[in-house]
Amino acid sequence: VNGQPEKFRLVGMDHFNAMFEDATTRSWWRQGTGEAIAGPLTGNMLPELPYAQTTLREWLLQYPNSLIMQPDTALFGEEYKDMASYDSGKGRGKLTGMDSLSWNNKSWVVGITVGPDSKAFDWNRLRQERIIQDTVGKQPVLLVLATDTLSFFAFARPAADAKFTLRNDTLQLDNQLFNLKGEPLGNPENVASLRPIQAYQEFWHSWRTFHPATGKY
Repeated sequence: VNGQPEKFRLVGMDHFNAMFEDATTRSWWRQGTGEAIAGPLTGNMLPELPYAQTTLREWLLQYPNSLIMQPDTALFGEEYKDMASYDSGKGRGKLTGMDSLSWNNKSWVVGITVGPDSKAFDWNRLRQERIIQDTVGKQPVLLVLATDTLSFFAFARPAADAKFTLRNDTLQLDNQLFNLKGEPLGNPENVASLRPIQAYQEFWHSWRTFHPATGKY
């Protein structure tokens, strides 16, 4: 917080998202947005770190020298067991269970924000099509689902008329190929990597709560 390490504790829930309190000022922070909404730091935002949501296999294909944080099964074995089906969408808990239909409260979406504009993309449609090319505000975007049907990636398209195709886990624009990190394949000269855009898998009710003006796809 403000460039200094901080300790937080869970103090409650806000529209099914966690609320945290920092130890120094006792301000309350939203998990969903990183914004302080109560206390001396109200209106401040925590800096966001870019991340990708992938399976371990997909991550290691991209970053083979990664270290892997191991679960503490001695202290939290039951908790891990209870959440084992969450990432596949098969959880049935009241808070964590996913609705398999589209655009219901507990349906999954992938949300993208570009500047003041936001859009939610239906998870079922992404799983069916695997590649979605659209715009968020004025920014042409590309949303891609890997063959594992769990790992997804979003990029800025270089132009509105730039149309990509997807074969297995390789993207193609005209005659140029890209991997799922957005890197050009074949060591071409003067071909830039695709610019990644942050994308979030959330329940529809959560995304629309914190992005009330969101579009839908």
